[in-house]
Amino acid sequence: MSISIGQIAPNFEAETTEGRIRFHDWIGDGWAILFSHPKDFTPVCTTELGTMAGLKPEFDKRNTKIIGLSVDPVDSHSRWADDIREVTGHAVTYPMIGDPSLEVSKLYGMLPADAGTTSEGRTAATNATVRVVVFIGPDKQVKAYLAYPMTAGRNFDEILRLLDSLQLTAKHKVATPANWKHGEDVIIAGSVNNDDAKKLFPNGWKEPKPYIRIVPQP
Repeated sequence: MSISIGQIAPNFEAETTEGRIRFHDWIGDGWAILFSHPKDFTPVCTTELGTMAGLKPEFDKRNTKIIGLSVDPVDSHSRWADDIREVTGHAVTYPMIGDPSLEVSKLYGMLPADAGTTSEGRTAATNATVRVVVFIGPDKQVKAYLAYPMTAGRNFDEILRLLDSLQLTAKHKVATPANWKHGEDVIIAGSVNNDDAKKLFPNGWKEPKPYIRIVPQP
């Protein structure tokens, strides 16, 4: 199956480095980010998991839980965590899902249904598509879905920026323009007509074009 924005994030049960979880129950009533990796003890992923660990306080401030996934077993994750801390200086203090049966990877469309039922004998190259970031809202809907090749490390500043945009636009009837950062001007959503916009934004807006209405971030 494939994952689409707006669908309910597939639920599952799995072992993690912090015990067995049922995914939707683990998310609770906040936001969550699931980010996946093709294999333990791989160079780019080592830097990514450490970077995410260093940024965990930023995700905590945004009421967002983070969880990693790799197709290898949990005991391998625990050994890998020692390397991650040594290389990056950040201890992994969030759970990492073990997916040795490939069930979660298939459920999230990262591997095809005929990929087999075990991670044994598989290489990072055969798992290359297990490199996604899934943003999930409190309603358990997928809000954004990013995929990366193995050779390109993820930009976690962009992941935080996108999370800020998703949370802002979920609360207010606005959209964020290109290269927007938290605190900058935003655009009134196209679904809001001018009469309603006057009620929501009584101080008015800048209008370089009739279809572009710019206001300070709410």
